[in-house]
Amino acid sequence: MRPLEILLPLLLAIYLLWRQPRPAAIRLLPAVALVITLIHFNVEGYRWQMIPIYVLISLIGSSALLKFKSIADWKPLASFLTFILVAISTALPILLPVPAIPVPNGPYKVGTTIYELTDASRKELYSGKDEERRFQIQIWYPSKPGLSDKRAPWMNHADVFAPYIASEIKMPSFFLDHLALVKIPAYKDSKVATSKDGYPVILFSHGWNGFNAQNTGQALQLASHGFVVVGVQHTYGAVVTVFNDGTIAKNNPSALPKDAPDAEYDAAAHQLANQWAGDLGFALDFMTEQNANSVSPFFKTLDLSLVGAYGHSTGGGAAIQFCATDSRCKALLGQDPFMRPVSVEVRERGVTQPAFFMFSQRWADDVDSLNNRQFEPFYANSKETLGAVFIQGTAHYDFSDLPLLSPLAPKLGLKGPINGRRVTTIVDDYLLSFFEMTLQAKPSELFNSQSKKYDEVKPKFSDSRSYSWNRNPL
Repeated sequence: MRPLEILLPLLLAIYLLWRQPRPAAIRLLPAVALVITLIHFNVEGYRWQMIPIYVLISLIGSSALLKFKSIADWKPLASFLTFILVAISTALPILLPVPAIPVPNGPYKVGTTIYELTDASRKELYSGKDEERRFQIQIWYPSKPGLSDKRAPWMNHADVFAPYIASEIKMPSFFLDHLALVKIPAYKDSKVATSKDGYPVILFSHGWNGFNAQNTGQALQLASHGFVVVGVQHTYGAVVTVFNDGTIAKNNPSALPKDAPDAEYDAAAHQLANQWAGDLGFALDFMTEQNANSVSPFFKTLDLSLVGAYGHSTGGGAAIQFCATDSRCKALLGQDPFMRPVSVEVRERGVTQPAFFMFSQRWADDVDSLNNRQFEPFYANSKETLGAVFIQGTAHYDFSDLPLLSPLAPKLGLKGPINGRRVTTIVDDYLLSFFEMTLQAKPSELFNSQSKKYDEVKPKFSDSRSYSWNRNPL
């Protein structure tokens, strides 16, 4: 809960539990709560989870204003029962809080901006129209914000996104309306911080039915340490996309037809991975143009010889496909990578870049799954793998920001039993250390199989190797 949301039920609780006769200052608390509610509406913003609290404050506060003396005569039993009602009402905003994206710990402030791209060289495969491929990217970058710069929202058009995300977790459409209130520790369209040597660029690909901001916490962490992170919103594969002209592009289930025969599904999945890999490649083309454009905020701020890519789930497969087919990619990290969309050629050949893979325990434990059976030969054939691990107590979405939606996230299938802060610490450490090591030649012991820094991290394979990274960045 946010500060004023905590204060409101606290004022009511103090008032209701104070032994009678209540002093005048205590009898004024409901009226004070009423005033603070109005401030809360303007500063923090209304949300439906607080409605029971709003109603109680209105009733008790109005009574205090109209019948100041009679309030003092409330019977102790009535006060106690009303306190129980306040406690029950407070549970709802606690269980459905306004998510707080963690503040990154790097030396840079972070800025973020969004672009809409059109790739005239590729056709849109999933709209049912004869049109060019159009998608969006969100960039998180080291920033030097001005005094007037404002905090950015977690997601643009949250009023559109929230009902679709709620539907994905099988909840009513209004369930996540409060996501529109989420601000992240980054500044919207703020100035890019100057860089002597240029910032490395990292491309991110979200999962099926995901969205480009689903791993914002990780992007902020990387950007605060001197990386420019480009999150691609894969149109018709994302849960929903809202374009600048107001067009809404919903997820197209036929792009990954789950009930289709194997051959049909595989063909569709390979086509999807190629389309998403194409999005990553075109996003990198765009960043290359921005680096050379004197009117771009990114003019001469990027080191495009240092490019990495990572992705979650289907996006992990797309990142693999991109790095296997585009030599500009110098480092690859996968989070529960979905292997089925990856082409047969790539699965058989592997990748040549330094690569590291992180799995949730639920995916790793399903040893005989098709995904694990396809990953093993790919991993064995990749030339410079730095390891494959899983994190005990994790589920598939522990690699994203989605567990922040509620303390009930494990019950909603959004995370495993591991503590949320702990898994964030682990994933962020591996993610940052990997790209610092492979793109900036900063040493790390995390990728040594003997590392004991995190007891929850276990090797996926019994023959996991250890590496020392002592050469120049690629």
